[in-house]
Amino acid sequence: MEVVSGGPDDRVRDLVAKRRDYAEAGIPEYWIVDPEAETVTVLRLDGSEYGVHGVFRRGATATSAHYAGLSVAVDAVFDAD
Repeated sequence: MEVVSGGPDDRVRDLVAKRRDYAEAGIPEYWIVDPEAETVTVLRLDGSEYGVHGVFRRGATATSAHYAGLSVAVDAVFDAD
């Protein structure tokens, strides 16, 4: 799981560079938590690149494409203390 940092350079690193790095490492799935957009994006490795399993917003439940039964309420992510 990757939590996106706030600065513009940080966002590029978190949303672009790390996506490429994780794909090269063969990580089958990863989740991007974006506090600014209040979204949880679930990516699944498809060959050598990630495909989007889903972009989940408040009111939704983010689900795993790779791990059966793994899910989290998006509201709970952003409302946690």
